[in-house]
Amino acid sequence: MNTQSTILIVEDEDLMRGILAGIMTDAGFRVIEAASGEQALELFAAESPALTISDIELGKMDGIELLDQIKQLDLEALVIMITAYSSVETAIAALRKGAYDYITKPFINEDILQTVRNALRQRELFSENRYLRRELKQRYNFESIIGRSDSLMNIFKMIEKISTINSSVLIQGESGTGKELIAKAIHYNSPRADGAFVAINCAALPENLLESELFGYAKGAFTGAHTNKIGLFKTADGGTLFLDEISEMPMSLQVKLLRALQEREFIPLGSSKPITFDARIVAATNRNLDEEIAANRFREDLYYRLSVFSLTLPPLRERREDIPLLVRYFVEKYARALNIPPKPVSEDAMHALINYEWRGNVRELQNAIERAVTLSDDTIETSHLPQKVLETSSAIRDLTGQTLPLEEVERKHIIETLKKVGDDKSRAAELLGIDLSTLYRKLKKYGQ
Repeated sequence: MNTQSTILIVEDEDLMRGILAGIMTDAGFRVIEAASGEQALELFAAESPALTISDIELGKMDGIELLDQIKQLDLEALVIMITAYSSVETAIAALRKGAYDYITKPFINEDILQTVRNALRQRELFSENRYLRRELKQRYNFESIIGRSDSLMNIFKMIEKISTINSSVLIQGESGTGKELIAKAIHYNSPRADGAFVAINCAALPENLLESELFGYAKGAFTGAHTNKIGLFKTADGGTLFLDEISEMPMSLQVKLLRALQEREFIPLGSSKPITFDARIVAATNRNLDEEIAANRFREDLYYRLSVFSLTLPPLRERREDIPLLVRYFVEKYARALNIPPKPVSEDAMHALINYEWRGNVRELQNAIERAVTLSDDTIETSHLPQKVLETSSAIRDLTGQTLPLEEVERKHIIETLKKVGDDKSRAAELLGIDLSTLYRKLKKYGQ
């Protein structure tokens, strides 16, 4: 037993308090004692005990009121109530208010010790679960979605609003824009965060296999179906089901998906028994679904069912101010993987990266940086970048289609960045991926 676990015993009868303290001390626990609810609250706030054992009948502040006060201080506090047989109904009321368990007097020493051990084991599991949830949220919170552009900030605001709602979400965007990452951010910032996040790529499987993966099948449904199979709809029960590339789902299967979403139930292959499910649906596509509907390749009624909330992720070329942040993030990521210090990126290389069109979006940029980190000995230069980045980034076009020299692109980019941050030069330098002295030098060069 963990001898560091502290137990707070709250009992106004000296004899009973002494008996309980002796039992817990003999079992290896550190014990602190209170003779009243008021004293118990002071000790709880000062000591943060692992567990509290309190009689219900205490006097001025009874055990129920003490439980309420403790829960206000720590919602996950473990409290065991002690009651006489005649007060069992009160003890049950305490359970409804969040008490871990109750023990009736007279009690058997081993019974109360076992209840305490069970409670402390639950506390350990809670701690482990909190750690895992924190790790997941750190991985999928907004800080891990790299970028501070206005368009991305608007996406973050939408995620905050829709995460707490149970309705379906449709995420649209080009390949490589991070649709699954956004889906996970929605899930792990929602009340369903403790449930499973289950993902399937609808383009990766033929129709018959996709149907059996989604809905499962009964034993004997087809040759080789030797046992029942639980589908992903049920696997995601209590969590989120992410349907990637939903536009690639065959029309015949779209009908079954629509029915499942409408009825909140489905029928496995080879079965006649409906199965209910409780999963939030998040779908994603890199196609224009309006065009798919017009071409009779996607059901309009399914579209409306899926797009209760809709997010459109901007391509990387429309948020170029995020590229220096992404470059820095990926440089550090792959340097850690190679167990080497992060490598600086030359100005010319950064300009080339900013000005490239990135048709493959963040995924293409990530691959380019991984290559550059691997190839470079020290500073990442233009020679370490893919040739197509160099060929297409030496000049880009303005909104009228006129070709702009690289220096003019740089000047415009610096001015736009300064406007976005209210002329905060330190912040602008950070977003541009250059140091402050370099920014001042360039501003002087361009007469700004």
